[in-house]
Amino acid sequence: MHAPLRATIPPTAAWLGYGGLLPFILLAVGILIDNQRAVLFSAALIAYGAVILSFVGALHWGFAMALGEFNTESGQRRRSESFLWSVVPALLAWPALLVPTAPASALLIAGFIAHYGQDRRLAAFANLPAWYLPLRLRLTVFACLCLAIGALAPVWR
Repeated sequence: MHAPLRATIPPTAAWLGYGGLLPFILLAVGILIDNQRAVLFSAALIAYGAVILSFVGALHWGFAMALGEFNTESGQRRRSESFLWSVVPALLAWPALLVPTAPASALLIAGFIAHYGQDRRLAAFANLPAWYLPLRLRLTVFACLCLAIGALAPVWR
């Protein structure tokens, strides 16, 4: 059975996913319009990005558990790869909290892009809902744009 071309995102997933973009958007806009609080907003944007990157990594841990026990070597390898990948985003996010804004943003953006690539790899063998990858792509693009704005705003001033 083929998935519909335009799968409907469950309302709760849509609200939570798109609602999760609000801090990215509000903080990026705040950085652009409020010079007095730009440093605070920038730190908050990096911290929020690090938390969210860690969260999306944890999704792969859950997927690995849901894959169940595999009796084949390739199935066991896929499950192990999902467990291993699940911690990589947190390992990328943590140092982003310790460096200046521009390299922190670059690290988080690279992490979000790499994670989307891993989501695509996972979708090749896991039974993900048809709406998952399109939602992840939209969320990734907006998060990365906001992080880029946060990093580049001081250059534009």
